[in-house]
Amino acid sequence: MAMNARLAAAASALLLIAVLAGCGPASSGGGQGAGGTEKPSTGSTPEPEDTSDPSPSPSPTPTTKGVVLPTDCRAILSEDVLSQLDDIPLNDKAFGPSGVGDDGTLTCIWGDPQADTTNLVTKISAMNRGPALDMLNALVANEGFTCFTPDGGTRCEKTWQNEQYPVTDGRTLFWRDDILIDTRYSNLAPNGYTSSIVKSLFD
Repeated sequence: MAMNARLAAAASALLLIAVLAGCGPASSGGGQGAGGTEKPSTGSTPEPEDTSDPSPSPSPTPTTKGVVLPTDCRAILSEDVLSQLDDIPLNDKAFGPSGVGDDGTLTCIWGDPQADTTNLVTKISAMNRGPALDMLNALVANEGFTCFTPDGGTRCEKTWQNEQYPVTDGRTLFWRDDILIDTRYSNLAPNGYTSSIVKSLFD
């Protein structure tokens, strides 16, 4: 009887592991948005590829994967992307706090304060796998974002029509190795922007 009980318990444990392994499948493919040219599949659930333990608070700098958060908004962009932003002011005080925050988060605000809508705001912060996965899954389920898995990470994005002006707004997020790149933009989406940041941080 004791042997049968142990076998039953082992079978139950294997079943639970199989159920958990089936949660949150990731799609493969490319994507289009701020900094991308490939077309993503739709309706996918993000599953960041990482083995670090989930935590409700951000990791310190450097992250557990050894990737250091950047401190310079221009240094993380390629010459091509910078040329597309050549006439756009960076981190104008009219937009509020920018640069490196107390927790190491880098905020880059590209935009002319005299323009009604043209701007781009990127925040690069430390975020562990658990909170990142929860956030990206919520964007897919509740806001219709599309996610895919390029460059060893998970990318989610969505575009929409501006409510006041005939321009396109959008948001692109990329998570990898405990670092989140989160960009919101309106009428300003330089080609290759997010991909340039990813290359600077991880290559």
